[in-house]
Amino acid sequence: MAHFAEIDENNIVTQVIVVNNSELIDEEGNESEVKGVGFCASLFGHSNWVQTSYNGNIRYNYAGVGYTYDDVNNAFIAPQPFPSWSLNANFKWESPIPYPEDDKLYNWNEENQTWDLVELE
Repeated sequence: MAHFAEIDENNIVTQVIVVNNSELIDEEGNESEVKGVGFCASLFGHSNWVQTSYNGNIRYNYAGVGYTYDDVNNAFIAPQPFPSWSLNANFKWESPIPYPEDDKLYNWNEENQTWDLVELE
């Protein structure tokens, strides 16, 4: 199954739909994003669709509602989780300090710029 993201006038993803792979097959028997966009346009009346991929094989990240489509870099970008986080070269958000590698659970504390240990009950 293929997945297509609907993009609004601000390049924000408004929905993601599943399309049967058979709708993407072109005249030469190859899968074609253009054919998929055409199929989506026939259903919804516009061609503001971009293919996305669960495994991130295309466009870096699987699109979700609220994500931005960066057409210059051909990437889907999640909403920024915290003001201090920055976008890396793979269009994923990174905290100012790395997540601890001790197999414990932490939450980001934006005010203190720290990873706080989650106390499990």
